Amino acid sequence: MTLLIEARHLTRILPATVPVTLVQDVTMSVGEREFIAITGPSGSGKSSLLYLLGLLDRPTSGSLNIAGQDTSAMDDDALARLRLEMLGFVFQFHFLLPEFSLLENVKLPMRKAGRLSSAEMRERAAALLEELGLAGHLDKRPDQLSGGQRQRVAVARSLANDPHVVLADEPTGSLDSKSSEQVFQILRDLVHKRRKTVIAVTHDMDIAARVDRRIHLVDGRVVSDERVAQPVV
Repeated sequence: MTLLIEARHLTRILPATVPVTLVQDVTMSVGEREFIAITGPSGSGKSSLLYLLGLLDRPTSGSLNIAGQDTSAMDDDALARLRLEMLGFVFQFHFLLPEFSLLENVKLPMRKAGRLSSAEMRERAAALLEELGLAGHLDKRPDQLSGGQRQRVAVARSLANDPHVVLADEPTGSLDSKSSEQVFQILRDLVHKRRKTVIAVTHDMDIAARVDRRIHLVDGRVVSDERVAQPVV
């Protein structure tokens, strides 16, 4: 199995009068086509770890390799480029831009990457939205959709640049049970059908029980890392 992410002794400490340790001495590897849930009580460092793995924050100490590249010596521009090329993000609150159409929201990461023409970006964004059941809604704005639909747009946006890894922070946390199940199945399909790796922070133990691997944190430390089911083959 090809390794996509290798973290060694990652620690994240917020400087303050009394320093706050968010992530402490985490060592882990993530391979291709894994579906991983990061679980733990509130305040255990789940989102903080996800943001480190997603290059949204820098560790205080430790090392992080993405696709064999050591990120510790990279400047902000290089990290941003690696994020655009390798990683996609889905958050609990979709963070869609309300003044833009669904199509324009999905095109935003492509514009930043600068690899496709305007016509190619439109074609790809439309195809992603249609695959996620939003055909006929392309020109709508986010406030015209349900919560579950908005989260599907966020998933489409996360796939805009065809990343290897999708990182999701409580992607079902603000949804009703039906919409939560739909989003879970979409994330599952990313692994089965699109051959992506998905790392999801979740409080939902029903979801955590149906992934391939569960990493449990307490006080910023990994206390267990176990296979939940057979990995996707």
